Amino acid sequence: MSAISLVSGANGHLGNNLVRLLLQKGLSVRASVRNTAHTAPFAGLDCELVKADITDKASLIRAMEGIDTFYAVGAAFKLWAKDPVREIYNVNLDGTRNMVEAAAAAGVRRIVYVSSVAALNYAQTPVSEASGYNTERRDMYYNSKNDGEKLAFELAAKSGIELVAVLPAAMIGGEAFAPLNVSYGVLRLILKKEIPVDTGITLNWVDVRDVAEGCYQAAVHGRNGTRYILSNENCLTITETTRLAQEYYPDLGIRIPRPVPKPLLYGIAALMEGTARLRGRAPLLTRKDIALFSGLRQDFDISRARAELGFNPRPAQEAVRDAFDYLLAHPELLA
Repeated sequence: MSAISLVSGANGHLGNNLVRLLLQKGLSVRASVRNTAHTAPFAGLDCELVKADITDKASLIRAMEGIDTFYAVGAAFKLWAKDPVREIYNVNLDGTRNMVEAAAAAGVRRIVYVSSVAALNYAQTPVSEASGYNTERRDMYYNSKNDGEKLAFELAAKSGIELVAVLPAAMIGGEAFAPLNVSYGVLRLILKKEIPVDTGITLNWVDVRDVAEGCYQAAVHGRNGTRYILSNENCLTITETTRLAQEYYPDLGIRIPRPVPKPLLYGIAALMEGTARLRGRAPLLTRKDIALFSGLRQDFDISRARAELGFNPRPAQEAVRDAFDYLLAHPELLA
């Protein structure tokens, strides 16, 4: 019987596109999700669908029975929560521990652990894997990716499991389902003309299909105990990305966000935070976003992934164009 690969978080953006890629390569795939009633992302896919939750180790052990390679994709991917320690940090740290310990209990041979460029040190650019871990501790998602990746390597080494970490940037493109992830959501806001001011925030856009290929190559060729950045070399500001949308779709009437003084930007963010607390949903912009990300260059050295994994992402502008086209072809995602 052929080896089976397990993808956790298989209904998420990366997880679902990874399942599709592995199936295209002729592999046997088991897809784990928290709710097996939501089957739309798996329509027409010849994969085994199982229920598992990263906060429930017993469910993970069951899902990993007979698994050779485990793609640890499932995580809480959000930058805002009412209780960020409980809803983001604890979920991701406990989830990491559960996934690696379950893999050890089930006899899994190899883990591809999906970390994030959030777990990198931005003291100097271009940022590389050798830059070390992020020293910024004001964001619970960033903290969870830093500490989670370290924990994954530590537990895997103790358990004798091979583990390779991949660190994707802002993933867009490929197949997508509602709700959109944070990165794709920015493109949605651009098309809906809901970004009125220039925040100075940059994103390193990468097509999710290229990241999925990088995950697969990490499983086949990645060196045990090694980190690989899966991104493009250079970032774009949200305003530069908006300018691309204006260029690609002149008939949509998209306007370039206007620059405002930094104190006013903080005031706008504070107002959005207050409104979000009342409504119980994430604000479009927070004061923390401005403090941490405005002006931060997300430029990366991806030479290791190129050399060892054959990683060759399509240019950011192409990835952005494809993602915009996808959203416009699926108006339900813009609603």
